[in-house]
Amino acid sequence: MAARAGGEERFSPSVLGTREHWDAAYDRELQTFQDIGDAGEVWFGEESMTRIIRWLEKQKVPLDSRVLDIGTGNGVLLIELAKYGYTNLTGIDYSPPAIQLSEKIRDKEGMSNIQLKVEDFLAPSAELSGFEICIDKGTFDAISLNPDNAAAKRKQYVRSLCSVLKPEGFFLITSCNWTKEELLSEFREGFEVLEELPTPKFCFGGRIGNSVTALVFQRKKGEVIHLGQMRGDEKSLNFKPDRKPQTFAREEKAKSLPAPFSSS
Repeated sequence: MAARAGGEERFSPSVLGTREHWDAAYDRELQTFQDIGDAGEVWFGEESMTRIIRWLEKQKVPLDSRVLDIGTGNGVLLIELAKYGYTNLTGIDYSPPAIQLSEKIRDKEGMSNIQLKVEDFLAPSAELSGFEICIDKGTFDAISLNPDNAAAKRKQYVRSLCSVLKPEGFFLITSCNWTKEELLSEFREGFEVLEELPTPKFCFGGRIGNSVTALVFQRKKGEVIHLGQMRGDEKSLNFKPDRKPQTFAREEKAKSLPAPFSSS
């Protein structure tokens, strides 16, 4: 996955970017769950779920906010959000076996308020809209490895995100392939970065780095999105972050903090 010159693809194509790979993987996990009740891997580990929930808690995001898990896999993140008290949860995945697995786990946990759908985020249905929070743990990474024109698929991902997320809504992404600076570039159209979340660090050759990147973006209000036409009936959120968003041109420190989220 070495960098390329001249604007070519940054990553080498991989089976990890194909639907066939994930169908086969979740077929195996589904069988394992049916055999021994093991829900399977938590993508990026349990600390990634804790990190997301702590941010939502810190921001006082209302528990009835519409939350979308993009590429939900086994749906374990949604289970944890439901246990915390969130009531309006949706998970999508383009792999039917993944949704079959997540449905079985949901039913076992008794979380009937979680909606699960087989849906390709790169071609979202008209019903998939109006979300206040969108979460991605690894889906953008996988799309970036698709052997069939990954660059175009990344642009379509941003179009889809603009389509499903309300203006001033929040997008939390965790990536093991992209640095903070690269993600800022990928989501520069229509989004501004709000916060970088702490992730595990490692030291190699005397230099300290992060094994994963976790960022919170906010969809800009009232800005024309050149990636695709937006719906004309969108309404902005009625709650605000507790810190001033950073711009891509420069990251300025907030001198004062606005009021936290409210459910009014």
